[in-house]
Amino acid sequence: MSPNALDLFRLTNRTALVTGARREIGRAIALALSSAGARLAIHHAGTEEEQADAATVVREIEQAGGTARAFGQDFAGEDAGHRLAAAVSAWSPPDILVLNASIELPEAYDAITRDRFDKQIAVNLRSPLELLQDLVPPMGQRGWGRVVTIGSVQQIRPHPQMMVYAGTKAAQLNWAWNLARQFGGQGVTVNNLAPGAILTARNREQMATEGAALVQRIPNGRLGQPGDLVGAALLLCSDAGAYINGVNLYVDGGRSIA
Repeated sequence: MSPNALDLFRLTNRTALVTGARREIGRAIALALSSAGARLAIHHAGTEEEQADAATVVREIEQAGGTARAFGQDFAGEDAGHRLAAAVSAWSPPDILVLNASIELPEAYDAITRDRFDKQIAVNLRSPLELLQDLVPPMGQRGWGRVVTIGSVQQIRPHPQMMVYAGTKAAQLNWAWNLARQFGGQGVTVNNLAPGAILTARNREQMATEGAALVQRIPNGRLGQPGDLVGAALLLCSDAGAYINGVNLYVDGGRSIA
């Protein structure tokens, strides 16, 4: 019997940690990984609203026959990445790490304050770095691992009002390239998945005023939805993508080339 190519996408007995997984893009990716057989660690920032959202995602996974647990950790706090890595590893050591959690605080470059700068650096870079430090080497020791950083088309097309956010996404891409070279020989792939204009709660107000003009610059002729990222995420997180390493994959309807 010839092998079924779809079996390469199966994640049975794998554990995945998806940061910022309580809604939108993180939720869509977490549900997709669970549907492929992975155990899911659902990270959220710890507020009452986020706890409720994460519990809903866990319940949805369990009702579909999967396994999941929610983990709260505010990435703006000290050692937040280290604490999250320890908590999830005690439950089930992650084979897959999807770095999705981030914040963007729009403002003119000459109005950026130290506090707002530091918060974006902490959430978008410092805590993710701590997760990478703690979770990637064990993946290499086990001989299998997948890291997917969720970037942004702003890596190359920075919005004038998002100088810090765009800069952190560019730095994250550089880290993905760096780690891909270091760990590729140990069975670990590290790739960056870069969404374009995806309609989410965070940008819905902005898209209400800018969306129509933006769509005119997107070859596919529409804004993206969180579910548009699912196929690419499954590829990069599974054996189907075993020979894809150090790639910056845009899911943007062609915006990056327009």
